[in-house]
Amino acid sequence: MGTRETVSGMPSWVKWVAIIVVALVVFKALTWILATVFTVLFNLLLFAAVVAALVFVVRKFMTSSNSSGGW
Repeated sequence: MGTRETVSGMPSWVKWVAIIVVALVVFKALTWILATVFTVLFNLLLFAAVVAALVFVVRKFMTSSNSSGGW
């Protein structure tokens, strides 16, 4: 018994409910995967920006303290 025979034996409202439920499950999983990927990418970019800003501030502070004469 193939898929076509199985589906054709069901009432029409069951077919529509099954299609909607399957679509919701698939798209919810797809949405969750995409959201997870974008969240990880955003966090990596945010981490890189914070590290770059920290390096910039430390270099700026070190060059300004070295050029002021010091001890």
